[in-house]
Amino acid sequence: MNVFFHDETPEQLSQPLSPAIASSSSSTRLKHQVFLSFRGEDTRLNFTAHLLKALKDKGMNVFFDEETLEKGEQLSQALSRAIAAANLSIIVLSVDYASSKSCLAELSDIMHRQDTQGHIVLPIFYHVDPSHVRNLGGSFKTSFDGHESNRLPLVQRWKAAFAEVGKLKGWHIEGGKFDRPETEYIKDIVEYVIKKLMTSKFRTASAEFVGIDYQKKTILRLIEQEDSRLIGIWGQGGIGKTTLSDVIYNEISHKFEDKCFLLNVKEKFKTQGMESLRNELLSKLLNQTIHVDTPSIGSTLIQERLNNKRVLVVLDDVNDSDQIDCFGVKHFGDGSKIIVTSRDRQILKNGSVDKIHEVKKLNKNDSLQLFSTFAFKLLNPAVDFRDLSNKFVEYAQGSPLALRVLGSKLYKKSRKEWESEVDKLKEYGKPKISQILSSSYDDLDEVEKNIFLDIAIFFKGTPKKDVEEILGCCYKGAVSGISNLIDKCLLDSTYFKEIDMHDMLEEMGKDIVREESTDPGKRSRLWSAKDVYQVLRYNKGTDLIQGIKLDMSQVDNLLLHYSTFEGMTNLRVLFFYTPRVFDVKCPTNKFLAHQVNSVSLLDELRYLYWKYCPFKSLSSFNPKNLVVLNLSHGDMEHLWNNDDHQVLVNLREIDISYCKNLRKIPSLLGAINLEILDCRSCECLVELPCLNHLASLKPLELRGCRNLKKLPQIPNHFPILSLEESEIEEVPDSIEHLIRLKGLILWNSKVKKVSRNISKLESLRMLDLGNCPLVEFPEIPKNLTKLNLSGTQIEEVPLSFDSLYNILTLNMSGSRVKNISINTESLRDLDLSHCPMIEFPKIPESLRELNLSGTQIKEASLDSLGNLYSLDLSHCESLKLLSELPPYIRYLESRGCTSLEKICVFDMLFYNCFSLNQDSIDNIEANAMLKFESLLKKQSWTWEYPYLQYRLFCCFPGNKISANKFVHQSTSSSLVLKIAPNGSSGRRFLVFSICLVVDLTRCHHYSGSVQFICKYQLTAAGGGYKQFISEWSSFIEDETERKCMGDHVLILFSEDMVKKDKDYEEASFEFYIENPNYKVEEGEEIEDEYIKVDKCGVHISYVDEEPSTNPTT
Repeated sequence: MNVFFHDETPEQLSQPLSPAIASSSSSTRLKHQVFLSFRGEDTRLNFTAHLLKALKDKGMNVFFDEETLEKGEQLSQALSRAIAAANLSIIVLSVDYASSKSCLAELSDIMHRQDTQGHIVLPIFYHVDPSHVRNLGGSFKTSFDGHESNRLPLVQRWKAAFAEVGKLKGWHIEGGKFDRPETEYIKDIVEYVIKKLMTSKFRTASAEFVGIDYQKKTILRLIEQEDSRLIGIWGQGGIGKTTLSDVIYNEISHKFEDKCFLLNVKEKFKTQGMESLRNELLSKLLNQTIHVDTPSIGSTLIQERLNNKRVLVVLDDVNDSDQIDCFGVKHFGDGSKIIVTSRDRQILKNGSVDKIHEVKKLNKNDSLQLFSTFAFKLLNPAVDFRDLSNKFVEYAQGSPLALRVLGSKLYKKSRKEWESEVDKLKEYGKPKISQILSSSYDDLDEVEKNIFLDIAIFFKGTPKKDVEEILGCCYKGAVSGISNLIDKCLLDSTYFKEIDMHDMLEEMGKDIVREESTDPGKRSRLWSAKDVYQVLRYNKGTDLIQGIKLDMSQVDNLLLHYSTFEGMTNLRVLFFYTPRVFDVKCPTNKFLAHQVNSVSLLDELRYLYWKYCPFKSLSSFNPKNLVVLNLSHGDMEHLWNNDDHQVLVNLREIDISYCKNLRKIPSLLGAINLEILDCRSCECLVELPCLNHLASLKPLELRGCRNLKKLPQIPNHFPILSLEESEIEEVPDSIEHLIRLKGLILWNSKVKKVSRNISKLESLRMLDLGNCPLVEFPEIPKNLTKLNLSGTQIEEVPLSFDSLYNILTLNMSGSRVKNISINTESLRDLDLSHCPMIEFPKIPESLRELNLSGTQIKEASLDSLGNLYSLDLSHCESLKLLSELPPYIRYLESRGCTSLEKICVFDMLFYNCFSLNQDSIDNIEANAMLKFESLLKKQSWTWEYPYLQYRLFCCFPGNKISANKFVHQSTSSSLVLKIAPNGSSGRRFLVFSICLVVDLTRCHHYSGSVQFICKYQLTAAGGGYKQFISEWSSFIEDETERKCMGDHVLILFSEDMVKKDKDYEEASFEFYIENPNYKVEEGEEIEDEYIKVDKCGVHISYVDEEPSTNPTT
């Protein structure tokens, strides 16, 4: 191992490390792993010398200025290269370190590389207080004051880097007779450095990974064994199973084509249901949306596709062996690895795992290090606290969760407080982990305890911002309380900014509430369906109940009355939900007593979430304390009584989407902090209250409000207004006040008139008036980029359109435009499909996408459209001539062009084009193969990267396969061919393209798209074989007048038909077309499951692994 060693001396010049030098180091060959930065005068003859010797004794090369610098190089350039070449830097922060300008330049460069390149930084606070480093205090303040007095321009950068390194975890060597010998520190430091460089793959040090290396190596050895397919990780709660599996997943996932890490399987089974969770996994592994709604994976095709996948899957926190089976792991392909974590060893045995690894408790040294990272923000305990630290480590019994919670609890506490905590734990004798966690809860103040219990029972997994707002209206100082709980490791904030909590802590919170009383009606919070049913069904609620959470799929015959909740005067949270798998409308009679239309709710409610709420009104409810209201999919006809003076200052969110009977929303004048208003598909909603005073309102969802007749009064700052499928007939003059409006969507509404004032909206970029009964082309703002007028009654595009210099997309599909002439060069996408056009339109050369499908044009000459890459001419039944295609066209659709006689093109879909002459068919076929061969030459170096997609799909009428292009042929749906031996010394790829003859007459039975499937097997010399599957899909229209008829030839290629040659001798192929959804007409019978392939052919190319070599066939 190599080590850079830099001894800074006073006479060295302090030149900054230039960005140019730093960037040039990227080309330097990596030959060093550690950079050592220190102040020579302070530690050169003592600590650093001893550390250096210890590094040498472990076989590391040490970098000395006089030995290693190349002659003629500037010192700063060499040091910058040295830092760039290293993966880890040790910084010995001594008393006078900051007085050296070159030391500060080094440190600044090191910290920059930590931020940008993941460089590992290990600080050693040598005889200095870490807080002085963080806060630039003590002797360091004097040093920086001196630099600032000299007006050095880099001082601010140095100060920021210096403060940042003070926040990192490292070793604090205080010195003095009570501290450990320096030799012990040096031993720990050297071992830590070796461990980081050899096992962490140079990732930044993290407290979560302390003590994990040995167990990681053990599991990696299991994974390497061929007979270890299903591996169990077993251990008690809080022991680190999830962390360990996450580290392993991140380390080996790059070796697998597809992978998935499913967190909290036990919890998600409850909330999502088995089918939803399995579909989530299958969709990730197969890279498309999968819906399997049966107890097992019955689809043969899905099973076969999984069987061809070598995948990595982690199932975290499984509590039932059936959960393992339901994910279909037995169908995963050879070489797949499935890691399952569980607290119960028997579950893993019942799930037929191949090997089980028990997660061991942390040893004493690792426990002390983990504890110190939270108790001191260092890698070792302070000298005065070493004895007490060892006691807490003993109590924690090697549990990472307990060590984190204890350490966080004691951070910045006095020795007296530490001693008091030891005395408390002594009362338990040898405390259990749950008792340690409970002790941390006991030390919370009342607000923090309530927040902890609310999150454990109601709000785990909820966005942090929402929890802060809801609980902020329940308790003073809630935001600070949440922050304190995170600091104490009793809560977590996830990457997605959600509040999370370890499940052991969640269970502890529920146990605390259960212990409040044996009578559920006298507890503060209810969540068990059985307890909630007993309290509500038999009217046992009391003023002690603060919150209720109910999974409505777990109860029946609840029979709620108007007065059910009246006794619960302190009820703050009412949370009635259905798991996603049961997310269907609940019958009203399941919850309501006879003839009950309303419910009495008390004013203390902060959070009201009641999906499928069966009541028609909340007439007596005063929402003065309400923060969140969600009554989506309910039977509500009106909310509370209308009152302009109602206090709604706490209200942040209203979701009444899909309340199809709701006619009116009460005044929201007092809801000055409202952020979300979701009224989607409120089909009876006639009008909205005034909203223009709501400065915080962001999403306003009004799609599907079919009876809304007026444009709502909304704040001027609003960016997007979506009013699809409304009854709005006019865009009024007042639209000009929405000066920040970027998108206006009125698709499928009743708009007949658009005010000229809309042209004043300089921020408007997108206007959608599709399917509106407009007759005149609207005046539109000059900055508009996207305009949709499809399905309107407009007959012409005015000349003024050419003055729009920013327009990119114009959609006139299905309008009445007969002729069009557009010159604006900004236009990129033009859709004129199904317009009554006879002549080819005059359009700008800049156009890239053009859709003329369903028009009556007779000729299409596109030689002037040099930038066009997508052209749709499908069902242009009068089209006879298509010539002079642009050179860069990538997509051409021309199915159903029944009159087409002549073409000049390379890759197209010609379903039902039976008038094509033989020259044109030969041209299609030849150009398809040219396209294939050009892909081979250009892309041979990328075949090993499956995420790059190269596909070819060509279809035209016919029943012959070219013998010149497809040597291997069969008059059935399968064939076998011999693979030529590899005559070169290097490795090669096998590249297959295929040709099929298929009668597509029956394709109209299919729903949407047709799946063309190729199953093939490659057999090696020794008898071993590998099976593969490739698929292509094509949209087939099922309208009676457009059915595909007769034989068609298909030429197909896909990037997944490129395989590395492993001394294969033979290839066998089978082709078929899957029919997942029949549409059988009356009196018609379907005999077979698949449409038959009548003929097939295969072309094989051999491509050397080196990109410069041309393919051979």
